[in-house]
Amino acid sequence: MSEPDPLDDPYSGDSFRLFVHSVQDYAIFMLDPRGVVSTWNTGAERIKGYRAEQIIGRHFSVFYPPEDLQAGKPAYELKVATAEGRFEDEGWRVREDGSRFWAVVVITALFDDRGTLRGFGKVTRDVSERVRAENELVERRRLFFHLVEAQEAERRRIAWDVHDDSIQAMAAVSMRVQLLAGQVPAEHLPAVRALDTAVSETIGRLRDLVRRLRPPTLDERDLTEAVGAHLQQLAAQGIETELETTELTGKPPPEASVTLFRIVGEALTNVQKHSRANRVRVRLRSIDRGTLTEVTDDGVGTDVVVVGGFGEPGSHFGLQAMRERAEAVGGWWELISEPGRGALVRFWVPDGPGPGAGVEQ
Repeated sequence: MSEPDPLDDPYSGDSFRLFVHSVQDYAIFMLDPRGVVSTWNTGAERIKGYRAEQIIGRHFSVFYPPEDLQAGKPAYELKVATAEGRFEDEGWRVREDGSRFWAVVVITALFDDRGTLRGFGKVTRDVSERVRAENELVERRRLFFHLVEAQEAERRRIAWDVHDDSIQAMAAVSMRVQLLAGQVPAEHLPAVRALDTAVSETIGRLRDLVRRLRPPTLDERDLTEAVGAHLQQLAAQGIETELETTELTGKPPPEASVTLFRIVGEALTNVQKHSRANRVRVRLRSIDRGTLTEVTDDGVGTDVVVVGGFGEPGSHFGLQAMRERAEAVGGWWELISEPGRGALVRFWVPDGPGPGAGVEQ
């Protein structure tokens, strides 16, 4: 008596048959060479909704939406699997009740020792929840990018108002005070000059506020120039600065540039106010369809060590604001530092919110 062909019984072996039948997270079943369903497991029933007696003997094209049937996709998949040994796909599939789900599918061609096609093994996984969660994340990122743009527009409007109204009014006051200085008695001259000094200092603070609200270079959508201008302010205070952009390929999109600049600005403000550093370096690199930024200083450092976290409660370093900005757009942020050994702020921001698969609810 000849030994039975294992392909005549796709579930040869009791243990293996029990395993395949019991798997619930994957639809695992066999097709004959024509694409007709010949076996069915518990996972297939759970995912696709058909009981074994409903689907065995029917063509597997029943799982495909009308647009795929019209395009001849089921036949194409079997053709590719036969020619290449396997076919892998990700897309819509249809349940027994007509509802759709997003599936990852692998079809493997099964040949006997003589090279004759005996059928296909098909594994399907429902990843609708994963894709839906990814799409929701993309949508949140997209909304945040819009929020960033709205915030920057408001900053720009306030900056223009301060520049065109408040600063001009204070400049007019300064001119009048200077005229007054030539007309008052000598005993009142020191008070008038002190008033002129106070007005001039106020104008300077207002101009600094305008620069912080909306650096002129940021309006031109040039991230490197905006960061460079911020570094120049530190250099004017005697801090040695370096900006490295050799690995930055092209300009990040406007919304990403704004987020990058704001986080860099917060990090540099920390250096300026708290680090007592002699040297600071900013490095920008294009990587993974985004921008990796490192801000390194040689200052006093801190015992706060944050890797994707908030740090110590009540920390004055603005850690939470930087981290939230990066993570809100789908990036990440970390702070690594030791007392007396400086600090490294490192974060990555994507170029945009990214595409979604559009999973139906």
